[in-house]
Amino acid sequence: MKGHFITFEGIEGCGKSTQIELLANWLSARNISVICTREPGGTVLGEQMRALLKNGTVDTFFSPRAELLLFESSRAQHVDEKILPALQAGKDVLCDRFFDSSLVYQGSARKISRSDVEFLNNFAAGGLVPDLTILLDIDPEESLKRLSLRGENIDRFEQESLQFFEDVRGGYIELAKKNDRFLLIEGKQSKEDIQNAIRREYISRFE
Repeated sequence: MKGHFITFEGIEGCGKSTQIELLANWLSARNISVICTREPGGTVLGEQMRALLKNGTVDTFFSPRAELLLFESSRAQHVDEKILPALQAGKDVLCDRFFDSSLVYQGSARKISRSDVEFLNNFAAGGLVPDLTILLDIDPEESLKRLSLRGENIDRFEQESLQFFEDVRGGYIELAKKNDRFLLIEGKQSKEDIQNAIRREYISRFE
């Protein structure tokens, strides 16, 4: 039996990591096999690409096309090496970001054509599409506030401008409105309320 592929999306500081951990614990308590992973990353090669993509400052020059291709290379390795084998083994896969991030970060914000990003997404993912995508929506100003309170070094993407985050958020909202695999959740709710909404959606869709 194939497992369920659930992705988590949203701008920086929206709370994806917390919700992934909570959902994984809930699934495990119900004797459902689950793995947690992330993009870019998830494999040895992917983690090397993650470091390359995220290190540096916002002024570190990356051609938008080169940036996109690095993400897609990491994704291809991730799907083939980790995600597909887990799904085929009947495990649920919870992934912090997937190809929707490329559509909004490199597409909506970096202004690469949507058709080009969609083509590369499909190629890198081998046609794999999430069964459910959780979009945690927060205001970009809230995002920047949360990042400033972390008390740790922020990466190259987290240093982007308010306008960049507004473009990303707008891209996400557009995707969610057009695709019923999305569950759009107001990210300023308590983590318990958010998690309860995710669990209800899981039960509704998969049980």
